[in-house]
Amino acid sequence: MIEIDGSYGEGGGQILRMSVALSALLGKAVRVTNIRAGRPNPGLRRQHVTAIKAVEKICRGRAEGLKEGSLSIEFYPGKISGGEHAFDIGTAGSITLVFQACLLPSLFAERETKILLTGGTDVKWAPPWDYFRHVFLPLLQKVGVDIRAKLYRRGYYPKGGGKAEVTIKPCRELHPMYFNENAEKEVRVKGTVNISSLPMKIAERIGNAAEKEFSKKGMIADIKVKENDSLSPGVGITLWTAGGRSVTGTDRLGEKGKPAEQVGKESAQHLIKEIEAGADLDEKAVDQLFPYMAMAHAPSYFTCRVLSGHAETEIWLLEKFLDVKFKKRLNDGIVEIAVIPRD
Repeated sequence: MIEIDGSYGEGGGQILRMSVALSALLGKAVRVTNIRAGRPNPGLRRQHVTAIKAVEKICRGRAEGLKEGSLSIEFYPGKISGGEHAFDIGTAGSITLVFQACLLPSLFAERETKILLTGGTDVKWAPPWDYFRHVFLPLLQKVGVDIRAKLYRRGYYPKGGGKAEVTIKPCRELHPMYFNENAEKEVRVKGTVNISSLPMKIAERIGNAAEKEFSKKGMIADIKVKENDSLSPGVGITLWTAGGRSVTGTDRLGEKGKPAEQVGKESAQHLIKEIEAGADLDEKAVDQLFPYMAMAHAPSYFTCRVLSGHAETEIWLLEKFLDVKFKKRLNDGIVEIAVIPRD
């Protein structure tokens, strides 16, 4: 049994979710202790329980210690069968984070996997739906993944109630990730401001402020405003690049007391940093993609502007499960990374 200290590094739910996902994928039992030990509300929350239950169903596995507040669990995987499943987190817990736990093992299931989730689509400390749909999934296509995603309803804090579905086709192997230097050089910017149960002018101010920042740099941004029906009010912006050799993105949620113009300005300025750095992947995408690169049949190479604490934690975790090597080098302000699976 693989032993994982859930308090290592950033010590969040990421360690737990990916430990269970890798356990299911590799058919190796895992024990995770000290789950979220350093957080104000340590132990399992509803979204973590849902993620483990989902993986449990996909691989016909068995989890021990699976209850809210638990500081340790054991997971015993079975055969990855796939199939159709539906889960309700019951809170505004992140749908996209639960999906991330399910995707990796589902790629090697006996049959297609379809998962319908109810919870939060646009919440703090998690990739919002538009980042998942327009940045993460297109990047996964580079490693040979075929995933279809559909949003039925947005879900904001505190009531959640959002609903989304993914359909994952099995694949034989994952390809290495690399980026074509000879690809189209012109980078365009796209984006979405999503809003529900708030004045539309707030969304328009966010979008206009973002477009203004890009205009200062001579860039044209196509940012659309989408009004949604949801149980709780909310607003947020996601921006991403089109053209060029990769997709990079960023996002911000609106907050009570924070001017709409500031939300739009901050999101645009962050993406401008990524574009001007010329990196292949944005800061948030790196740790999300590491597991797929580690499982590829050949080395992957990419650059990023910074290597986050989440990414460093993911490297540590993957080395516990897989015979994989990570090489990092700082070159003229850009981090160059090689992910080398070993035979």
